[in-house]
Amino acid sequence: MSKFRFPVGRLPDEALLSGLATGDPELAVGFVRRFQHRVFGVAVAVTGDPQLAEDVAQQTFERAWRHAQIYDSRRGSVTTWLTTIAHNLAVDAVRSRRPEPVAPEDLDAILDVVSETPERYALADEASSRLRAAMAELPPEQGRALVMAGIYGMTAQQVAEWEHIPLGTAKTRIRTGMGKLRTTLASFQRGDNAQ
Repeated sequence: MSKFRFPVGRLPDEALLSGLATGDPELAVGFVRRFQHRVFGVAVAVTGDPQLAEDVAQQTFERAWRHAQIYDSRRGSVTTWLTTIAHNLAVDAVRSRRPEPVAPEDLDAILDVVSETPERYALADEASSRLRAAMAELPPEQGRALVMAGIYGMTAQQVAEWEHIPLGTAKTRIRTGMGKLRTTLASFQRGDNAQ
């Protein structure tokens, strides 16, 4: 019989996370059961490998347990926090298995495919939705430059070489794209786009 006034399955996400932090086995099981499908879905969408996704999901819950006390509800929901952990671990797992990142010339095709995947739905939290919307508003050449610099860690010189453009143009695309993203995301935070 449960020692809680409410069934564990009806407790708020934050209460389950707090229970996970305290080591309560009943709350820990409830936490994992509530989020296991979503975490695994994110992991498998990123890795494309169910076995690797299982490892990533386990690492996600271990990290959530170790860092539950630093969760800040002002920065997003428990779901957002947990799926972000899963996504980051999955990306790291893929990167560690892949000797080289995807070639920048393949980015257009990848960006088109990524827009409608199970990962998109699993990560459909407010912050990532806003970022995706802001990225979609950028001209394609600025979006590619930002992805190359921000995700793949390429320098402006490397972006210029891949895109066959002058170094100054690459720097301008990165700087202008970042400026547009900041402006768009800041307007969301201020509520300019509230409906």
